[in-house]
Parts: sequence; C-alpha cells; structure tokens
Amino acid sequence: MEIRVGPEEARRYRDAGWWRDRTVIDDFKEVTARHADKVAIVSDHAAGPPEVLSFRQLARMVDRFAGGLLELGVKPGDVVAMQLPNWWQFAALALATIRVGGVVNPIIPILRRREVGFILERVGTRVCVVPTTYRNFAHGEMLTELASEIPTLEHAFVIGDPVEGTRQFDAHFVAQRWEDQHPASELDRLATGADELAQIQYTSGTTGEPKGVAHSHNTLFAGTRAVPDMLGLTEDDVVLMASTMAHQTGFLYGLLMPVSTGMKVVYQDVWVPDRALELIQDEGVTWTMGATPFVMDSVAAQRKQPRDLHTLRLFSCAGSPIPPHLVKAAREVLGAQLTAIWGMTENGAVTFTGPGDPPDFASQSDGRPVPGMELKVVDDEGQEVAPGTVGNLMARGASQCLGYFRRPDLYAGVLTPEGWFHTGDLARMDATGAIRITGRTKDVILRGGENIPVLEIEAALYRMPSVREVAVVAVPDERMGERACAVVVPEGEPPTLDDIRAHLGEMGMAKVFWPERVEVVSELPKTPSGKVQKFRLREQFDQGEV
Repeated sequence: MEIRVGPEEARRYRDAGWWRDRTVIDDFKEVTARHADKVAIVSDHAAGPPEVLSFRQLARMVDRFAGGLLELGVKPGDVVAMQLPNWWQFAALALATIRVGGVVNPIIPILRRREVGFILERVGTRVCVVPTTYRNFAHGEMLTELASEIPTLEHAFVIGDPVEGTRQFDAHFVAQRWEDQHPASELDRLATGADELAQIQYTSGTTGEPKGVAHSHNTLFAGTRAVPDMLGLTEDDVVLMASTMAHQTGFLYGLLMPVSTGMKVVYQDVWVPDRALELIQDEGVTWTMGATPFVMDSVAAQRKQPRDLHTLRLFSCAGSPIPPHLVKAAREVLGAQLTAIWGMTENGAVTFTGPGDPPDFASQSDGRPVPGMELKVVDDEGQEVAPGTVGNLMARGASQCLGYFRRPDLYAGVLTPEGWFHTGDLARMDATGAIRITGRTKDVILRGGENIPVLEIEAALYRMPSVREVAVVAVPDERMGERACAVVVPEGEPPTLDDIRAHLGEMGMAKVFWPERVEVVSELPKTPSGKVQKFRLREQFDQGEV
C-alpha cells in the first residue's frame, strides 16, 4: 500500500528516530543475543499450567514457525491470520510471519462466522490458525466451514484436538524442526522493507462498521515506541497483558514492545481478576494496560483478598473515562498510579498522562500528544478553535496508518490533503496541548438543536457511588429529535432518574444536558478492549429490548 505521507514528512520522521530502516525482527534478534536465557513470555492458561519461554526458546520457535510457513508456500506479502487467545503461539506465529515477509492479520477471538468470514475473504488470507475451542465456542468447526467457502484460504490449522477439515498446528509447526531446512540466513533474505505492509487490524467497531487498518513496520514502531518513552519503561520492567493481542493494545504493547526491548511479558488468556493479581505478585509485574473495568475488577479482588503488589507502579487505562474515585482506589488498594491514554487502531497510543503528572490528572485529561504526533481541534469548517472549545479532533504523525485495506475510498473520506486524520472524536484542548475527549462525532446527542456533551455527563455520573458503569445514549423523540438516556450498571441500589438529575444539578451542569430517562442493566455491550458499543445499545432501543 502507498504511504499517505510526503517525502519531507517521512524524512523528518526518520531524522527524529520515529521511522527507521529496520523491523521488529532486527530488534528481537539483538535482544535475544543480549538476553538469551532471560524469560521472554509467561503464557498463563485458565485451563492448565502456564508455559514459560526464554528469549532463546522463543527465537527458536519463531524460526521454526517461519520455516513451517515457507513449507506451506507463504511468500512475502501473503496474509497469515490468527484468531487466537493470548497464548505464546500467537506471539511466535506473528513474529514468524514478519520473519518471512508476510502480513499479520490478528482477529479478535469473540468474532464469529459472519465477521471472520468477511475478514478472511477481504484480506485474501492463505493461512489461518484458531483454537479448536475457546471459551465454549468451536472455532475449529467454524474454520472448517469457512475454508470450504473461501478460495484463497488454503491452510486451516487448529491448536488443540483435531477437527475434520483442518490440520493440527502442533504437528506441522511445533514437532517439525523446520529451522534445520530453512536456516536463519535464508530467512534473513526474506526480510521486507520497513515501509512495507506489516499488519492488517480490523477495528472492533464502536460505530458498527469494521475497517481493515493497514500498518507498515514503521507506523507500528512509532506507535510502540510511545509507551516506554512516555512512561519510562525499560528492559527491567515486567508487563502483564490481559487485553487480547488481537486488538491493537495487546499487539503493540503486549507483543511488539516487550520483544523489541527485552521486557518479560505475562499473558493472561482469560480475564480472571484474582488470577491477574496472583500473576502480578508471582511474576513481579510493574506495568499493565487495560480499560477501566480491568482496574475496577482488580481493586475489588484486592480488597477481598490482598496480595503483595509492591512491584506494580503503573496501570495505564484507555478506551473509556477514568472516574476520580478509581484513581484514588488504585493508589490506595493496588499501590499503582493510573495513567490515561488515548489512541486508536489507526495510530496507536497518541496521548498520555504520565508518572510526573498529578495523580488526579488522569481523571481530568486524556493527556498530551507523544513526540512524533500532532493534534489539533477544529470546527466543522476545518478552522482551529480556541483553547477550551469543543471541536473535531484531528491527528497527524509518524504512527498514522497507511489506510484502510482495499477501501481507499473510506480512508480518503477521513484524510485531508495535508495528511490530517479525522479521528471521529470530539475534544477540547487546553493551552498546554492536553486534550479531553468529550464524545464521538457520531455519538453526539442532538436535543432540539443542542449538542449534549455525552462523555462529560458520563464522567459526572461516575462520581455517584451508586454507579458502577454508565453509558449515555440517544433515544428517538418525536418533538425534540433525540433525548439523552443514561444506561446504568449499578453499584448496589440503582439510582433513580431523580437521583441522577439531582446529582448533576449539584455539580452545576446545565439542565438541558440532564438525561431524561434511565435504564438499569447488568452489563454494557463492549469491545474486547473495554469500549462500550453504543451502537448496540441504540439497536436494542430501536428493537424495544431496553
């Protein structure tokens, strides 16, 4: 794919070190040479004992898997798909795909036949690997059906018990010493350039329209580098990744970052808060990243049964607002500082609040842009607005993706001639350059011509002790066009509409912004990264299910 950036910008990114002429494989080889016997991956399994690999062992598996891909006829530019949990095989296969010049296509494990079939057919996948079963779903049987319908899908593999119509992953990739037939010197010759396509990651879809986000090695590197640079992480840190690696959070910061810097990473294949705390204690985890529900669950589990979490310094949150009380609880209960991160599949982590900021800042701001990325807030005519004014958030920089795979029309619709990307988020920017996300352009509630600041209302409602989670969504109204409804997951006794409106009144919020309806639910529909899928809530309203 063509990089949508001018030669001057590309030169500037290279001069600044945000782009380079090497890939994660070069970094991984250097790390392995320095730390061959250091633990690289602790792969924890809810259904069995953990598996541990050193950097030397991981490197051997990467080259073995790479040889296995060559035996299947995989060539540079071919797509290899993996719909796998957070297992070491995911990491090794992704690196092996890059090793032979292929393109990694991670698929979120919760997706089913319709979505997976669409992705595999759209990207022209030649090889796909799934678990036989995962969380009571027969992925292997699904893949068998899809393989019979998608002409390009030549090789269907399962990890686990055999499934008719597929091949066993271990028998081909693990048991065979392909590295003897395809030595490192041969693999080295297959390396692609740093500006070539490396990954196609389909968005999990808060709008309901998944798009294949295409990244080069360089755009991935720029996004990966942001976290250690901004948070001060080094090879001595230990990462816990419970967010799926088939999402960009997990792929960048649970896979590429650790293997390229020499950090130990701990994978959790099923989110169980108590087990996460045990792993933090036993493995000396210093940093982790996930949406606010991960923090809430961890705080609750630690209060119920305390563990020794003295190594945990930072817990980074992305995907939803951080309630003020959670910042305090994380500090007092987990002993960790919460840091806010904003970013997208299209550009990785773009803004941060850092360890040097006041602790409460993470509940008030989404942070400042990382070096290599630019942000601006504009009105509907594209003119920059004054500090503190809500407008459309635009992004540009080194980690911005190449485009939407095989949908250049969609990407052209969100990119200006100057390379500014319409994020689809509404935000305000203060005089220091820090931003606060206030809503989505497609998430705005228009009540009688008045825009309702959705995320600001949600942030205010999170201050109520009776609110565990909340999403404010639009419901149709014949007279006003739309009205605001607060969909609440309660903490104890559910709040009434009067409770909510009294609370917002006490906070000084304009009455026109108050929700006019409240619905109580047991859980909110979410993406694997913890983002609330408001389009599903709206569908439920339309169908009378809420």
